[in-house]
Amino acid sequence: MQDFASEFSNALSLIFEGDSELWAIVLLSLRVSMFAVLIAAIIGMPVGAALAVARFPGRRVMIVLMNALMGLPPVVVGLLVYLTLSRSGPLGVLELLYTPTAMILAQVVLVTPIIAALTRQVTEMLAEEYSEQLRSLGVSRLSSVPVLLWDARLALVTALLAGFGRAIAEVGAVIIVGGNINHVTRVMTTTIALETSKGNLALALALGAILIGIAVAVNAMVSALSLRAELEGLHHA
Repeated sequence: MQDFASEFSNALSLIFEGDSELWAIVLLSLRVSMFAVLIAAIIGMPVGAALAVARFPGRRVMIVLMNALMGLPPVVVGLLVYLTLSRSGPLGVLELLYTPTAMILAQVVLVTPIIAALTRQVTEMLAEEYSEQLRSLGVSRLSSVPVLLWDARLALVTALLAGFGRAIAEVGAVIIVGGNINHVTRVMTTTIALETSKGNLALALALGAILIGIAVAVNAMVSALSLRAELEGLHHA
């Protein structure tokens, strides 16, 4: 118990004394996950909104597939991205394996279905609510996508935060494609796994505390946005 207290004290010292190695790992984690969520949003939001309003054969199958992709096993995603970026893979010539870019690509694959599925749910409800108004204005289904995305912006921020929470906590895929290289691709989750196995609990605890803090902050923002959306709904009602 005394050893644990000592390690925890050392972990707090690393956080509050601004340990350069610790914060370099944190900043790399944030940079990788934020870029991944941005790219996933650019892809996932229009796709999700288009699926919400479009009507075509196979639409239901695509929705089921997209929902299924939300539960993609991270290690499988890591393996597929690894094979794609390896020297014998189709994108091997780019030499992206074991770089932060490879980690971003893996997270994009994991996060895009989440953002797309949540966007579809939100915009589908809005499309039903505004269908008569949009039809009276002569707005086609696909032309209504930007309008619906803008009107659903608060709920879509919640989708982005959900995607970010998935990305920042990812370990399986990023360790396969990133290689956990010190000062290059070592992020919070992979460092926690490595340092725990080495017995360096102070650094692992420090990063774990920061990761928990980020998770709590993300959930708090989601709750605040949900409450604000409910209040706005009551106000409009």
